[in-house]
Amino acid sequence: MAESAGSVMLARSAMNRAATEGQRPAGRPVRGARRISAALAGLAASTRHELLTFDDPVASAGCAIPGPFLELAGACMRAAAERADEVRRIVPRHALPRLQSGLGIPGRARLADAIPFKMIVVDRTVAAVPLDLELLYNGLLLIRDPVVVQALVRAHHACWAAAEELTYIPPPAPPRRDLAPQLRPVLDALLSGLTDETAAMPGSACPRGRTAGGWAS
Repeated sequence: MAESAGSVMLARSAMNRAATEGQRPAGRPVRGARRISAALAGLAASTRHELLTFDDPVASAGCAIPGPFLELAGACMRAAAERADEVRRIVPRHALPRLQSGLGIPGRARLADAIPFKMIVVDRTVAAVPLDLELLYNGLLLIRDPVVVQALVRAHHACWAAAEELTYIPPPAPPRRDLAPQLRPVLDALLSGLTDETAAMPGSACPRGRTAGGWAS
């Protein structure tokens, strides 16, 4: 557990250090529902080998995040997991009932008492972390700095080693059933590489202080 906490501190220190170096910023901030949706779809489309996440699929309760954004974010998560050879997802223990109620995502999952922050790492080359460390819908930092990405990978590995294996993962929902028909062209456009300006995405503000589940968080 001490190793896990130390790795998390290392990851945060690396992000702070990179952010203060004028020639080597930690990453590119992304704000706005359309741009965030495009960034998540880009991560999904680029996934080839490995997907690492800190995730909380129950935390969206009580947060006024638009349904279309949540649906697209969930679809991007599943698309990335289906593309990856290996998926390692760490979720907080309180999320277990939701995982067992049918929110299936391919790959392995482990339970931790808590997750340090929300995070997505693709192929150990690019990561996405909420600007406030809690809610992707409020903005994310798209990180390609190799030092920061590797620090985040190390933090995930340390937490993974200390977490409890989830032996039961429900099968994924039937393809496309959970995505509204009118959103399918939007997702396909984003995954094909169209800009966020082309694939329009409705959105509204979400009050801070609550987090959203899946990639919306």
